[in-house]
Amino acid sequence: MIQELLSNQKKISITGLGYVGLPLAVAFAEKGINVIGFDVNSEKIKKYLEGIDLTNEVGNEKLSNLKNIKFTSNESDLKDAKFHIVAVPTPVGKNNIPNLTPIEGASTILGRNLTKGSIVVYESTVYPGVTEEICVPILEKESGLICGRDFKVGYSPERINPGDRKNTLETIVKIVAGQDEDCLNVVADVYRSIIDAGVHRATSIKVAEAAKVIENAQRDVNIAFVNELSMIFDKMGIDTKEVLEAAGTKWNFLNFQPGLVGGHCIGVDPYYLTYKSEEVGHTSQLILSGRRINDRMSKFIAEKTVKKMIESGVRIKGAKVLVLGLTFKENVPDLRNSKVADLIHELNEYGLEILVVDPLADFEEAKREYSIELTNLDDVTNVDAIIFAVPHKEYLKINIDKMNEFYTGGIDNPVFIDIKGVFDKKEVNGKFNYWRL
Repeated sequence: MIQELLSNQKKISITGLGYVGLPLAVAFAEKGINVIGFDVNSEKIKKYLEGIDLTNEVGNEKLSNLKNIKFTSNESDLKDAKFHIVAVPTPVGKNNIPNLTPIEGASTILGRNLTKGSIVVYESTVYPGVTEEICVPILEKESGLICGRDFKVGYSPERINPGDRKNTLETIVKIVAGQDEDCLNVVADVYRSIIDAGVHRATSIKVAEAAKVIENAQRDVNIAFVNELSMIFDKMGIDTKEVLEAAGTKWNFLNFQPGLVGGHCIGVDPYYLTYKSEEVGHTSQLILSGRRINDRMSKFIAEKTVKKMIESGVRIKGAKVLVLGLTFKENVPDLRNSKVADLIHELNEYGLEILVVDPLADFEEAKREYSIELTNLDDVTNVDAIIFAVPHKEYLKINIDKMNEFYTGGIDNPVFIDIKGVFDKKEVNGKFNYWRL
């Protein structure tokens, strides 16, 4: 398979061209492999054809110069490929129940266009069993083919960290799995062609699915621990960051920081694991406890902001608060599962007027997904508090004196909430009523 791909006798298809699928498509294309990049969102396809990278993961210049990617929203184009990768999102729905609609929809479309001799590899984060117990039956039903005889399936969980220019697709070891040894060998060969760090062969598809889902559950639990510490130390009047810096001098202390836990992975994937654990008769204690702590952080920060404003003599009802940043993390335009949005909605409950600025977020998406109207920083004046929520590099260029210009005149001790603690405490103390997690 890999030789036929490299010699352009066969093609790869990527279904789902977001933060995972687009870098994958580009990586294969850069190796000279012909790629069919498919997405049901025709507007996204139009942008890619114009050389506009909506994810900021690849860059417009690279996207414009690649000649062997066919971007399409025409599903019949998938028939031209023999190696298929599915990289669609797997969110949670109401009551944090896994929403498999995107991956089921992708399987339906792919199944309608699947041909004999194909291999289908899923990259979406799922609970153990989804690939073989949910996706394969859909592929078989739609194609009329038999898995194991007419086509085969594999699994290789995505490990892309949006906005990370050090740990990239090519530099992170790729877990690969196949339904049998022959399939595993093919999947390993194909991914090894683009992954400099090499591949790890999982013993089964379910093992690979489980490995992915626990990666983010582990991070979630560790962040929940330091988030709980921040709430405890806040009541004690102790600076959490200073505590973590001191504890971090020990060689085996884990370096986790408190903060809002959103996005498409860490804030979502643990629910896939706990959902499946409930199915098999085990009620999670630790994982769900961590989720509850992390989900409560938006409310905790909102309450702290209001308390600080009262402390500074601000009349709460009608007061203006500037929130810098809306995306789920710094230097990416991704708004999925933004906990800053939750923070803003909590602040609205107090009758505050919230001004939200984010140079990377899409204005229409913010309005559509969260009913939040973004504004321009140049238009901001006379605020009573500032919440530095997402430390985009553009914001880090704003010095303390410039920050002071946004406040209402007459406040002796203006409130400045630095969620991630990026500012020097010594520099801001005395100028602001400063607080950080």
